[in-house]
Amino acid sequence: MFSDRILVINPNSSSQVTRAIDTALAPMRARTSFRIDVMDLPEAPPGVALQSDADEVAPLVQQAIRNNPAEAYAVACFSDPGVAGARENTPGAAVRGIGESAILHALTKADRFGIIALSEKSVFRQRRLVRGMGVGERYAGSLGIGTTAAGATDHALLDKMVDAAKRLVDQGADTILMGCAGMAHFQPHLEDICQRPVIEPTRSAVALLIGDLTLRP
Repeated sequence: MFSDRILVINPNSSSQVTRAIDTALAPMRARTSFRIDVMDLPEAPPGVALQSDADEVAPLVQQAIRNNPAEAYAVACFSDPGVAGARENTPGAAVRGIGESAILHALTKADRFGIIALSEKSVFRQRRLVRGMGVGERYAGSLGIGTTAAGATDHALLDKMVDAAKRLVDQGADTILMGCAGMAHFQPHLEDICQRPVIEPTRSAVALLIGDLTLRP
């Protein structure tokens, strides 16, 4: 039996990142009647840095969805680990990954988007996601800032975030996506400095889920 809530799953074990996600979603809770909960996976690695990390956490995400009934789920990692399988196994619930959701959001905002990635290794996964979605012509590229998921919560990274955003604008990006759920606190600063829309991916996924639930029969 599904409860009247949206469950956001941080697919790593970092409580720091989970707190950052929870804080980022606080304004959305005031605008919806749906309950929005956030959880992490204590048995998962501290971050999803490699494709092997994403492969490792995918079954953990699906297990968390099986064990925690809700009407909708957001997987708060830009690699969207476990999302496809969860959709197969949970047909009665809406399941969104933040990577796919952020890119879909970007396509409605402007012509081309660029992504700030945690690292160069993250860039490879983002390229694959873009190719898989068939939107390569709208993609200006990704740039890594050399940090981890937990490291992205550090305000000291603002200069690196700004530099990456400016370089993406120079590459033709009209919209900037933040490629990690822990980056939300940088959004207003980046928009003010770069004068471009900056998309926070977890909010994008939750907004889509609110729409899914509102439009259900």
